Amino acid sequence: MRHLAVMFALGLGGCAAAPSAGSQHYVVFFQEWSAGLDDNAEATIGAASRWAEAHPGEPVIVSGYAEPEGSRQASIDLSRSRVDVVANQLTRHGVEPARIRLTAHGPIDATTASTESRRVEIDIAGT
Repeated sequence: MRHLAVMFALGLGGCAAAPSAGSQHYVVFFQEWSAGLDDNAEATIGAASRWAEAHPGEPVIVSGYAEPEGSRQASIDLSRSRVDVVANQLTRHGVEPARIRLTAHGPIDATTASTESRRVEIDIAGT
């Protein structure tokens, strides 16, 4: 397995800031308590990789979220696993590891639907 040289920050909950104008926003969804990628997730990561390739030098922000059910630590660990999986796929598609910034937020607001909380967001600026 290829080692990623990425910056990893542990979020304290909440949602990531909205992408700025000219940027591209992708969302990868996961099955409940899983970090496995399905065909839709792979397609989304492929599209994000192509955008990143077209915008070299721009940071690739990968933010992970997890279900609010269960222990907080389990949710944090799962969101970290999800961002790692997405980041690894981005690098397999040619995104330079030094461009990737990871944040694992763990569980988000319990009022958010569980299906919406099982996600990783990829934001890439564009000019």
